[in-house]
Amino acid sequence: MSRIALFPGSFDPFTIGHESIVRRSLSLFDHVIVAVGQNSTKANLFSLQQRVSWIKEVFADTDKVSVSSYSGLTVDYCKEVKARFILRGLRTSADFGFERGIGQVNKALLPSVETVFILALPEHSAISSTIIRDIIRNGGNASQFVPDVIKFDK
Repeated sequence: MSRIALFPGSFDPFTIGHESIVRRSLSLFDHVIVAVGQNSTKANLFSLQQRVSWIKEVFADTDKVSVSSYSGLTVDYCKEVKARFILRGLRTSADFGFERGIGQVNKALLPSVETVFILALPEHSAISSTIIRDIIRNGGNASQFVPDVIKFDK
């Protein structure tokens, strides 16, 4: 049975921290699906299509990563794509508390799926999409925090 992991998130925008988590997980999984969630309650800075396109470009060098979008419960999407693992990155202890609760609920909803946490590299622990959006909205240069293929229009 294939070890397929789903890495869900809004990725608005996708950061070098996200990229690091995915690339470092490739030794653990046969395939990683980066799944861009459609969250109607969030006001995204970048369109769903733009985010998916950027992430596909980031991983154009490997066939072990695919990119898709989804809406609804993450565990339902896991069933749809036959993912047995949910991949999450942890930057801080606060992330762990939040992600642990979600992981436990996902386990109750779909016992066959395991949540796997990978710690962010120390140099990425302060990077979040929220901070990057704030930099961009205020005219700052966020290029050092995102993969090289991601370019923002000024």
